[in-house]
Amino acid sequence: MTNQPQTSKYHPPRLAPAQIRLLERLCNACAISGDEGEVRKIVLEQVRGYLKTSGRPGDVKTDALGNVLVTLPGKSSGSVPRLRVMLDAHMDEVGFMITKDDGKGIFRFEIVGGIDLRQLPGKPVWIGEKHTPGAIGVKPIHLTRREETKKLIELDTLRIDAGPGSNSVKVGDRATFASTFIRLGPSLRGKALDNRLGVTTLIELIKTAPDNIDLLAAFTVQEEIGGRGARVAAYAFNPDLAIVIDSTPAYDLPTWDGSENAVYNCRLGAGPAIYLADSATLADPRLVRHLVDTAETLGIPYQIRQPGSGGTDAGAIHRQRAGIPSISVSVPGRYHHSFASISRLSDWKNTLGLLQATLVRLPGDLLSRDREQ
Repeated sequence: MTNQPQTSKYHPPRLAPAQIRLLERLCNACAISGDEGEVRKIVLEQVRGYLKTSGRPGDVKTDALGNVLVTLPGKSSGSVPRLRVMLDAHMDEVGFMITKDDGKGIFRFEIVGGIDLRQLPGKPVWIGEKHTPGAIGVKPIHLTRREETKKLIELDTLRIDAGPGSNSVKVGDRATFASTFIRLGPSLRGKALDNRLGVTTLIELIKTAPDNIDLLAAFTVQEEIGGRGARVAAYAFNPDLAIVIDSTPAYDLPTWDGSENAVYNCRLGAGPAIYLADSATLADPRLVRHLVDTAETLGIPYQIRQPGSGGTDAGAIHRQRAGIPSISVSVPGRYHHSFASISRLSDWKNTLGLLQATLVRLPGDLLSRDREQ
């Protein structure tokens, strides 16, 4: 389901060159699950810099797992207490871990997160904190028997080749696709748009946080291997509700037989994808109604992410303590968990705009309303 309002009330927020450059820095950083330090450093730089220059009171800390937790108190207004709103965006990406040195610059590795092995042969990679270049090698087609080409690629047939003398590479190092961020007309391409789009969006939401809520921002770790950081962050924050900002796969390519693709998860160019359900979460209906009402009232394009597989940090957040009403909003993207993903700049802008408006319009009594209303 997509919604493209005809009203002219809404104007997408302007993303200045500084925001695009920030997204580029974040996408080009290497932050495989469990080794998110490069992205965490950028996040801390941005958030602490904002709090210092703006003079706004707030607290920033890094917890035991490596999550960056930011608290921005609002201002009291009237008799209705301010809602404690957790916003979540995960810092990590899928990738690889070096597990054995076979000598002469050849290394065995394991997958970290969900990656399709068919995509790996021949891909260039960056290894470790020095971004040592390498390539994923496999037996060349010239030496492969015909019957072998019909078999699925197995992980133990692949190696990362960093060349002789690659002394900086060691067992335990993480590696990621060596793919740099670029603009492609109206599109964005990068190896880790999932979820550096969410991280950049959350940084912008901190800078425009409204006074009607207490904003609890969590830049989380280890989402790609089970939402582990979000579980800890949600327990620590104990919010009234949570909104997870992520990037979700778009299933909008043409069919192979040339017929119309009538089955969509979501699609590029149709606005932010609001979740109703995925494999780990049923979104709180009050939050669904509030997001949809905000979009339709202001004329913000949006779409409903069709229920199905996959999940976000909301799957870990909503089950903490006595339960936390949660929902996810994602920027659609093609080719996630691969060498390069593609998203639309307009979808990113409209996601930021929808979330900004959602927070400003959030009524203090939202959670006291009937869930079935």
